[in-house]
Amino acid sequence: MNILFLVYHGFSEVSGISKKIRYQVKGLRENGHCVHLCYYDYAANGHRCRFVDGEVLADYGSGPLAGFRQRTEYGRLLDYCLLNGIDLVYARCFQNANPWLVGFFRKLKEAGVRAVTEIPTYPYDDEFKGFEWKMRLGLKIDQLFRRKLYAEQEAVVTFSDAEQIFGQRTIRISNGVDFDSIPLHAPVAVAEAGAPLHLIGVAEVHPWHAFDRVIAGLGEYEATRAMAGQGRPPVCFHIVGGVHPAHMASYFTPLIERYGLQDKVVFHGQLFGDALTAVFNQCRFAIGSLGRHRSGITVIKTLKNREYATRGLPFIYSEQDSDFDHQPYVLKAPADESPIDIGRIVDFMAHFSMQPADIRKTVEHLTWKIQMQRVIDSLMLSVE
Repeated sequence: MNILFLVYHGFSEVSGISKKIRYQVKGLRENGHCVHLCYYDYAANGHRCRFVDGEVLADYGSGPLAGFRQRTEYGRLLDYCLLNGIDLVYARCFQNANPWLVGFFRKLKEAGVRAVTEIPTYPYDDEFKGFEWKMRLGLKIDQLFRRKLYAEQEAVVTFSDAEQIFGQRTIRISNGVDFDSIPLHAPVAVAEAGAPLHLIGVAEVHPWHAFDRVIAGLGEYEATRAMAGQGRPPVCFHIVGGVHPAHMASYFTPLIERYGLQDKVVFHGQLFGDALTAVFNQCRFAIGSLGRHRSGITVIKTLKNREYATRGLPFIYSEQDSDFDHQPYVLKAPADESPIDIGRIVDFMAHFSMQPADIRKTVEHLTWKIQMQRVIDSLMLSVE
């Protein structure tokens, strides 16, 4: 199959989303499909451009009108699809439904080109709470046109359990992993009684990750540990990824100062490659999302859970995820605002003996090659 993978933004070396998209493309190609990656980014001269496979497809120039053009001009992309025999357009939702995008997919449909859109998190409206007005205005436009947009497509790809989204049928898959890119966890030291327990949380931090629940729980744990003497180990929480200054000021700094955790919470910023692996290997337990309820999500198959399991770390999260809810290396947290019980994690790790390689084996069925082929198989079945 000749596939155009359509992304409405650019890429970053440290972005988990960027890595995920490239692994999805790789997974499709491993199944024998010809895949062209289309994305929007800035050229070397500062112009806003749409690229296909690294080559400029459309140059929108610079300035305010260029931003408008890239959201409304899809003629050259349509021509590319028709001239190059594209069979399927696989798009990634950017909450950007508008009349011009609806028209683009309508013309594809009329020409016999099939299309699906992946919606990474659903529902997503509550994720925009507290965002600047421009982003909230964009969401309002999306809300007006998204049902019309998906009516012009074959299906919505989702990592939720929803059977329909915005009036369209869904293809339900799991977030996948790329085993070639994720090294197996190799702890730097053997755990000993009384040695510090290091936790790691990796994310472009948003309120729905709720790392503040970990910090609050750590504060309570350290207070009780100090009263009880030296019977329990100290715990340190490593946060890897970007943290917006407003989020730091409202969620993290007050808690760190209240509990005196300046030496127990470490912000590493964005890391990747060997630097990221070095921090992972210092840690023995990972923190998934603990606040999806804040954005109205109950069921989701997050990428981070799968990456933790692929590395071979035990972890905690609060949503429903059928791939992991009953695994022996997982702790479930309540989906509420209570501080995380750090003592429970300490006790769990004191008796945990599962090896990283054994954890990794449990997710062998979650490779992107298998997950992306599930999308293709569903589309093929719908034709028969």
